[in-house]
Amino acid sequence: MNSFQQNISGSNRKKAVIVGAGVAGLASAIRMANKGYQVDVLEANGFPGGKLTEMWSEGYRFDLGPSVFTMPRFLDELFILSGKNPRDYFNYIHLDPVYRYFYEDGSVLDAYHKKERFAQEMSKATGEKKETIEKYLEDVALKYELTAEVFLYNSLHKFRHYFTKKVFKGLAYFGRLEVNKVMNDSNSSWFNDKRLVQLFNRYATYNGSSPFRAPATLNVIPHLEINEGAFLPEHGMYDITRCMHKLGEDLGIQYHFNSKVSEIIIENKRATGVRTADKTYMADVVISNMDVYNTYHKLMPQQKRPERILNQPKSSSGMIFYWGINRSFSQLNLHNIFFSADYKKEFSEIFDNKSIGDDPTIYVNITSKHVPADAPPGCENWFTMINVPNNTGQDWDALITRTRENIISKLNRLLKTDIRPHIATEFVFDPRTIEARTSSAFGSIYGNSSNNKFAAFLRHANFSSKIQRLFFCGGSVHPGSSIPICLLSAKIATGMIPDAAGLN
Repeated sequence: MNSFQQNISGSNRKKAVIVGAGVAGLASAIRMANKGYQVDVLEANGFPGGKLTEMWSEGYRFDLGPSVFTMPRFLDELFILSGKNPRDYFNYIHLDPVYRYFYEDGSVLDAYHKKERFAQEMSKATGEKKETIEKYLEDVALKYELTAEVFLYNSLHKFRHYFTKKVFKGLAYFGRLEVNKVMNDSNSSWFNDKRLVQLFNRYATYNGSSPFRAPATLNVIPHLEINEGAFLPEHGMYDITRCMHKLGEDLGIQYHFNSKVSEIIIENKRATGVRTADKTYMADVVISNMDVYNTYHKLMPQQKRPERILNQPKSSSGMIFYWGINRSFSQLNLHNIFFSADYKKEFSEIFDNKSIGDDPTIYVNITSKHVPADAPPGCENWFTMINVPNNTGQDWDALITRTRENIISKLNRLLKTDIRPHIATEFVFDPRTIEARTSSAFGSIYGNSSNNKFAAFLRHANFSSKIQRLFFCGGSVHPGSSIPICLLSAKIATGMIPDAAGLN
């Protein structure tokens, strides 16, 4: 308990209830504790983390959700805010190269950290001019600088945030943001080599969108991974959940697992608490980390809903085969991408046909490359994922059977092997599993899709304009998905709430 909490402790201490122990919920709880609130976190599952959880199977450990870690400073910030040394709770390594890309023509490209190294290696492999690649990475860095203050660090729904020098600078460079151009068109204008275009187009999938529809403004994403770098916690991605949960316990936060919230209590247009099947938790502030669509439909069914925002097209989902592989592959790295031959067709299948093509792009994440304890000696833990549509009632069992064969066939062809006899253990997640475990509406991993230029403005705000003292955080609301962005959503939401001593 920090000094601020001690000064206001006692029977009159203000209370905050957090619905959901996902990344943003855990971060919100930490921030509210530092504001002097008594904090209760209610989680329907028996464990923290939301999508960022883990599972063991026959000696193999798997991170079940997010597998890429960028901008660790936003996680460190929670510990520093709490008067703790982040390194006493967790450590991480800097990845280089970050990704290994496999193409149908047999070529393999390594994506290194740092603009100069990335450009040098890609120029050798593709024939593109090194200077052009460097200018592209400088351009995406500028896009990030121009947009971060508006779209990431502050609420889009408070007019005062638009009247700053950084916002006016962004408006002055509005044309550079390429709002009216889609990602593929922008990337194709920079590069002749189709492999490099496909590499940069892939970043649309980081928020569940299509590079043939999403605005080119989203080309800021590779800046975070290539210019700033990607990392891996020393014990795998679940370390992030573990360390946040431990920090919360050290701050006196009360976690209630297997406690499914059935209702947010609204009295006189004010959130006053929540109910579970067997208990009522009264509170001065309620923050929902549950998917905003389900927050309204399941926890506040009698309240008027912002239908225009809630009914926006949803992002893609994922199909993940968790495979324990009883041998090792020296040609694979931590992050591996096996590209489809026809990227446009792949995304058309997902967003137009609501199905899965026969040649999906495959992502294989193998944490045992850096964390040997994640698999038995000489073995590997494969997180094998493809992008799929969200759940609209497809025959997922049939799709799993067909897609599994297509994935194995593609991996066998590109790796020149047969992985089938080496799959020692297996379990599968699809949009139904994701929805059941995380309350993500329709199994959509990223909330609303970003397949139009107004998408950033069509995410729900981090607060309710109709209900006082009700706030929202997580990947389904502003500013979006991914670990660091969810951490920022918690910072934005709690930043609107007065310290406990100042809440009337």
